[in-house]
Amino acid sequence: MPTLPWDERKHFAALDWASDHHDVVVVDLKGSVVESLRIAHTAEGWAFLREKLRGYEPLAIAVETNQGLAVEQLLAAGYTVYPINPKSAKRYRERKAPTGVKDDWRDAWSAADALRVDGHGWKALSPEDPLVAELRLLTRDEVALIQQRTGLINQLHSALAEYYPAALAAFPDWTCPGTWAFIETFPTPEALSKAGRKKWEKFLRTHQLWRAETCAQRLDIFTHALDMTGSAAAVAAKSFLAVAVVKVLGTLEEQLRAYRERIEQRFAQHPDHDLFGSLPGAGPKLAPRLLAELGSQRDRFESAEGLQAYAGTAPVTFQSGQIERHVVRRACAPFLRASIHHWANHSRKRCAWAQAYYQAHRAKGQSHACALRCLGQRWLKILWKMWQDGTRYDEALHTRNQLKHGSWLLALQPENRS
Repeated sequence: MPTLPWDERKHFAALDWASDHHDVVVVDLKGSVVESLRIAHTAEGWAFLREKLRGYEPLAIAVETNQGLAVEQLLAAGYTVYPINPKSAKRYRERKAPTGVKDDWRDAWSAADALRVDGHGWKALSPEDPLVAELRLLTRDEVALIQQRTGLINQLHSALAEYYPAALAAFPDWTCPGTWAFIETFPTPEALSKAGRKKWEKFLRTHQLWRAETCAQRLDIFTHALDMTGSAAAVAAKSFLAVAVVKVLGTLEEQLRAYRERIEQRFAQHPDHDLFGSLPGAGPKLAPRLLAELGSQRDRFESAEGLQAYAGTAPVTFQSGQIERHVVRRACAPFLRASIHHWANHSRKRCAWAQAYYQAHRAKGQSHACALRCLGQRWLKILWKMWQDGTRYDEALHTRNQLKHGSWLLALQPENRS
């Protein structure tokens, strides 16, 4: 569909989406409703929508999301899609219905009229690069699986605390597959005691858990495993649970390895692989996440400030009269925000200036999270410029820029101190 200048558009629409149906309202230049319908979330429903809206093309349509199958269907149909922030959508609805009444039709109507009035300042969605879309879904799903693994490890830890304190004393790290194998091999304190020293040593060596500095302590813990344990009922029930959890953890770990391989493959195929791969501290896990969240559309963020606001590192300013305060930005992309947080933290080990910047903010009394957010704000300014120019990170170039502009960070870096 051709893209019309905003002042030449005659109709504006909005879609209020749900899991099984969608409400669509179309208004004209005066705000009068000229079309209102509900469609099922089926192939037939979407075909019916395209047929009903054919007379209003080219059509601009607002929707309260920027991803998902509904957005994909709208883009495939050739409509110009404008995402609307849920908080903004709520305010537009309250403007139309100050009493607080709410229904799907009213949501679509208020959004369509908002598009008519204010849409000239909104940014339309563009069809996304399939590789970026897949990589974004893969990285987000990988994190969700990691969170599930964390939950299972916490569940295992809780079960062991009730009947097998010796296991917890022997192994402080339960993210290691070797410790899961320990529970499968010796599911109860009694089974561990009966196995004997030779089998203990063989297990530790087989699973690469033998450490000169810890082996004596671990063997001593195994020797006294029966000194403190739960009741017979607790041992029987909780050992059954612990074995079940470690089996699930083993399967989940295999799938996470498969996810890591798929992400690395897709990341390597992207033209910006070297750009994001050069970011200090990003590594093989964070670099694909950063690439997936920024995407390939360079005009998506017109300035570094726009990217910083989107990532949640830029504070929100409240000013009224003589009162001015700055608060943490909550309306942002949470996955990107978390990725920036981890990247900033890891970058401190790779960049002297990053560590100096972090320590300078800590010296001001800021918390660890706040100092990392400030460091992330600085990194995003660099990343945006790299992203726009298509260049890799160059530590020497960054140092020259610091020298050129007389950055205060130079005096804080160890190699520049007299």
